[in-house]
Amino acid sequence: MSRLHEDAVRVLKEWTAPDGERERLRSDYLDHLEAHPDGMWKSCRDGHLTASALVVDPVRGRVLLTLHRKLTMWLQTGGHCEPGDASLADAALREAREESGVPGLRLLGGEPVTLDRHLTPCAWHLDVQYAAVAPEGSVEEISDESLELKWFTYDEVAAVADESVLRLVARTRSLL
Repeated sequence: MSRLHEDAVRVLKEWTAPDGERERLRSDYLDHLEAHPDGMWKSCRDGHLTASALVVDPVRGRVLLTLHRKLTMWLQTGGHCEPGDASLADAALREAREESGVPGLRLLGGEPVTLDRHLTPCAWHLDVQYAAVAPEGSVEEISDESLELKWFTYDEVAAVADESVLRLVARTRSLL
C-alpha cells in the first residue's frame, strides 16, 4: 500500500462529513480503498480517488473555474493523484497550481471541504475536494488542460456550473 493510499484512509477516517450524503460517500470511499490497493491511481478501472481544489478569492468574493478541455464543463481545478504526491492535500494543491497558474495558493483549513463521485470517460472519480485561497491580486495563467480560466463571483457560478460545483462553492463559503 502506498503512502498516499494510507494518507487518504487517514484523511477520510478523520474527516467529519457535513451531511448524510457526504457521510455515505466517505464510507464508500473507505470501502473502495480497502478493496482496491490501487484505488488511488488512474489505472484502477473500478474507480479511483482524485483530488481537486476550488480556487477562491474571498476578498473579491469570487472563484476561479476552468473550462475543462475534455469535459467542456466549468469545474474547479483538480485531477488524478500522482506517485510523487505525499498526501491528498498535496495532490489537490499541486493540481490547483498547475491548472490555475496562480502562485502562493494555500489550502483553506488543510482538510477536505466536501466529496463528490462522478463518472468520467476513464472511470468513476471519487473526488476529495478542497478549497485553495488565492493571494490578493492573483493573476491566473491557463494550462494545456483548460480551454479557458475565468473568475466568477459567487452568484455567477450557478449560471455556468453543475450542482457539484455549486455545492463546493456553498460549502467553501460556509468555511470562510
